[in-house]
Amino acid sequence: MEAEVERQLDAYYADADHAFSVPWRLLGTPYQLRVWQQIAAIPRGETRRYLDLSRDLASSPRAVGGACGRNPIPIIVPCHRVVASAGLGGFNQSRGDETLDIKRWLLRHELG
Repeated sequence: MEAEVERQLDAYYADADHAFSVPWRLLGTPYQLRVWQQIAAIPRGETRRYLDLSRDLASSPRAVGGACGRNPIPIIVPCHRVVASAGLGGFNQSRGDETLDIKRWLLRHELG
C-alpha cells in the first residue's frame, strides 16, 4: 500500500488533476470528521475561508483551523485549500514559513 500511496502522490505532484484512488479512512472526533468532509469537497483550484466553513458547521473559525491542523492526510484531504479571511492562514498546525511555503506551492500547483 505504501508504494501505491507514493505512486499517487508522485502523480499528483506531476499533475494536479490526478484523482487519488487509494482507500482511506480518517479517525477523529465527530467534529473533525465533519470538517474534513467539508474540506474534501472543495474543488481543485478553489479555496474556502475558515469563516465560511465555520458558518456551514455552526462553529468557529478557530475550531475549523484546529481540525484542519489535525488532518492526517493533508494532500488527499486538501486543507491547503482553506484560507484565512485576510491571508493564507496556517498549514499543518503552523504559521511558519516552511509550512506556508508548502501551502503556497500546493495552491499554485493546483491553479496550473
